[in-house]
Amino acid sequence: MAINPKKHEMPTQEPLVRAHNFNEVALGYTADIAVEEAQRCLNCKNRPCVSGCPVNINIPEFIAQIKEGNFEEAYQIISKTSSLPAVCGRVCPQESQCESKCTLGIRFEPVGIGRLERFVADYHNNEVTALPEVPAPNGHKVAVVGSGPSGLTCAGDLAKKGYKVTVYEALHTAGGVLVYGIPEFRLPKKIVAKEVETLKALGVDVETNVVIGKTLTIDELFEMGYEAVFVGSGAGLPNFMNIPGEAYKGVYSANEFLTRSNLMKAYLSDPVTPIMKGGKVAVVGGGNVAMDAARTALRLGAEKVYIVYRRSLEELPARKEEVEHAMEEGIEFKLLHNPVEILGYHNPDDPRDPKNGFVTGMKVIRMELGEPDASGRRRPVPVEGSEFVIDVDTVIMAIGTSPNPLIKNTTAGLEVNRKGGIIINEDGLTSRNAVYAGGDAVTGAATVISAMGAGKLAAKSIDEYLSSKN
Repeated sequence: MAINPKKHEMPTQEPLVRAHNFNEVALGYTADIAVEEAQRCLNCKNRPCVSGCPVNINIPEFIAQIKEGNFEEAYQIISKTSSLPAVCGRVCPQESQCESKCTLGIRFEPVGIGRLERFVADYHNNEVTALPEVPAPNGHKVAVVGSGPSGLTCAGDLAKKGYKVTVYEALHTAGGVLVYGIPEFRLPKKIVAKEVETLKALGVDVETNVVIGKTLTIDELFEMGYEAVFVGSGAGLPNFMNIPGEAYKGVYSANEFLTRSNLMKAYLSDPVTPIMKGGKVAVVGGGNVAMDAARTALRLGAEKVYIVYRRSLEELPARKEEVEHAMEEGIEFKLLHNPVEILGYHNPDDPRDPKNGFVTGMKVIRMELGEPDASGRRRPVPVEGSEFVIDVDTVIMAIGTSPNPLIKNTTAGLEVNRKGGIIINEDGLTSRNAVYAGGDAVTGAATVISAMGAGKLAAKSIDEYLSSKN
């Protein structure tokens, strides 16, 4: 049978419809499409796609089950190594990981591995009600700080081995960046909640509204009987440009903006914590978070949304699919531009704040690409005399985040690097005995799947450490 050179398209909502609702953009494969896409897999003996997966999912084996229509068996294969298959199938950058290694991709488009993973996970969640069996307890207790992808993965892998695991989450909903950082239209909250409930069924306890470093310290966790601690607290400290006007009202970090939308339900028709219903918005940055913020602003009623990025389209770090979706929805990209000042007005009679004014615009300067920088990308340099003002009343800074210093400041002997990332060795162990770390708390903002890989590594190391104490 001749191989289809192109992967099957993902069905999606129409751009002009989805731009005004928070329903999931991608609609998912049907069973027939999934089987047809699975048939494109060459079932290579050397399995190069597995080497591109940070959690080493047995990709050819689960795809082979899809070919035969054994969708639940395919799910069971994935779940042996991944605690969050429905999440990974939606938000992982497969194009730069497993799919980039696909042998079929040498001549044609690679197999749609991520789309097949999503299909299998959705099939399981919709069709299977049986809960996993709780493994026999092994008598050891482990605390996990943070319920994002690294924390949930670490907790899941340890629970499967019989550890009594408690996950501590600072916010009121478990899921970390999966619920507060990624919009509903990309990753529905019910999907994350389902994955969390599956972990709870394995015996994992989840304690919300607990801020480690304030409510409890890591030292106190050990006093409570935990024998090891994994820190997966993420990178929730937003970065700013330190340009004039960033204190004006109407300037948000992407973290605050997305959290208010996601967890404080600003997207409701009559929200308790509204962000906007109209106006013009500039989002500064070119990563996935910038795309999420811009597309969220559009759905919240913004009249016009700009992406302002200092490099060209080729250098945009966001996933190609997210960039294409944003463009289709009408977001305007001002590439090779960089902000130099946020403009505003001050109304001394406004009772809301007599000190700071409100955004009226953003002054930007045109950029051009010069010599490569340390990352290998051409360095953007300003074009003298090219400044002009963009008419906006909201500015969202999406230029990265750093690890929150709270845990570092309350944990004696915990070493961090100059950017605040926790220093670990090759086993995920920090400078403190029995304290492990991974994900964005170590690397700064990165991908969901890389955080999961870090959680998996730490779980393996914790198991080896505690097993040696028996």
